[in-house]
Amino acid sequence: MEPTRSAITFDSDAAAVDGLAAVYEKLQQQIGRIIIGQHDVVEQVLTSILCDSHSLLVGVPGLAKTLLVKTVANALDLSFKRIQFTPDLMPSDIIGSEVMDESRHFYFSQGPVFANIVLADEINRTPPKTQAALLESMQEKSVTVAGQVHPLPDPFFVLATQNPIEQEGTYPLPEAQLDRFMFEIRLSYLSMDDELRMVKETTSLQRPALEKVLGADDIRYFQKLIRKIPVADNVMQYAVMLARRTRPQQPEAPSLVNEYVAWGAGPRASQFLVLGAKCHAALHGKYSPDIEDVQAVALPVLRHRMVRNYKAEAEGMSIEQIVGRLL
Repeated sequence: MEPTRSAITFDSDAAAVDGLAAVYEKLQQQIGRIIIGQHDVVEQVLTSILCDSHSLLVGVPGLAKTLLVKTVANALDLSFKRIQFTPDLMPSDIIGSEVMDESRHFYFSQGPVFANIVLADEINRTPPKTQAALLESMQEKSVTVAGQVHPLPDPFFVLATQNPIEQEGTYPLPEAQLDRFMFEIRLSYLSMDDELRMVKETTSLQRPALEKVLGADDIRYFQKLIRKIPVADNVMQYAVMLARRTRPQQPEAPSLVNEYVAWGAGPRASQFLVLGAKCHAALHGKYSPDIEDVQAVALPVLRHRMVRNYKAEAEGMSIEQIVGRLL
């Protein structure tokens, strides 16, 4: 089997970074024709994909979470599947199962997880057994059924959504499972101008066309490019120290963390801070990240990895406030 060749070629890594910054601007323009506002959310989703990682998407109903992910998939020319998680969903409904055909032979029928981009809608609505089937697929990039390993498409990206309002009858993901996600991306309400524009465009016959900007080969090329970007020692040390300062009762922890945090971020946070900073720098045309790039990705990396204690909840001290003060 011949190796897959990228549709994009550059003379040097520096030229490739310039090319990625130009592609990112074009992606924002194309996605912005359908998704109004939410510039930071789109950037964080694209960063997750370019870092070959997965993310959580948290927002109230009606903020176009599904449309956002589907639009990103279309702009990247990737296959897209949506899984609606419910209490009666079984693991086989996600990964697939062995099925007998008319000739009484078994064959593997692929589940919806076999797509480049998978939207796991309301992942906390389904029991842990079914959650684990998806989380295992995320980690292994493959599915094992009846002793046979079936590789998932490459690239493979899971965006899991959670509704922050209705928590009754849900199965919250444990902290150890949340740690598998690079970012927790928060969607907020649109500004008045953006909401007005959204209403005008979605209540008319206007249907903007979307141009495909990248393909799977290009994404794999840029994923490797992100890994190759050099990081200065002081930036690396800042990222690792930032993660270590979130851990209460550790030598690096400030009094704020000891007072309000029950559990801090683990080593994966350090890795994602550096990887996210590399991607953030490249998307903005920089050849190496600085401390500002680490700070730009710190909140989505840390917010789901830190657990507040009872005092923080009683005094209304949020994770966002704690991270803001750490920065």
